[in-house]
Amino acid sequence: MPFIDSNPSSPSGATKDGVSFEKLVQDLSAALGSSSGLDSDDVDPVDIQKLMDGYVSNEAEWGPYALGDISRTYTRNLIDEGNGKSNLILKGKLQETLYSWPDKEKIEHGQTSPPQITKETNFGENQVTYMSDKLGLHRISNPDPDNFAISLHLYTPPNAAIHGFCLYDEKTGKAKHIKQSNFYSFRGLRYKDENGA
Repeated sequence: MPFIDSNPSSPSGATKDGVSFEKLVQDLSAALGSSSGLDSDDVDPVDIQKLMDGYVSNEAEWGPYALGDISRTYTRNLIDEGNGKSNLILKGKLQETLYSWPDKEKIEHGQTSPPQITKETNFGENQVTYMSDKLGLHRISNPDPDNFAISLHLYTPPNAAIHGFCLYDEKTGKAKHIKQSNFYSFRGLRYKDENGA
């Protein structure tokens, strides 16, 4: 599958188009249309990445949607229910670690098959990453313990966002399904939890 080979060493924002955040969200929704996602024949993942790459992070635009909670390590804020597998770093730094898939046959026969690291890349503000199951497994982490990182994730189709995902044991390779946590907010409005908070 084609994808933009992001170059973390290129200057931040050097070739950005300066579109607004709302326009980015609208353009992504329009580009995906009624397709079943980036793997659909009618969607070019490079076009989606170019849209995301054309946005220059402006906290005044996306800030109202990025509701955080310092008592949590992670909050999920839904911006659009549109039809992603790309990340756009809006603030801070993220590290993406790519892994090979564990050997399914070994796991089924009780053997271990730990995922092997194939690549580690650091990304900064205004950079775009891309991930697909066809490329292996990945982990996104914040390498800066003192600052928040904020990124825009585009899930298409929204399987992981709706149904959850699998975490793979780093020693054995066994998968454990994680039901996706609830959204913390929708379009800047905080959802109430079970306790009414």
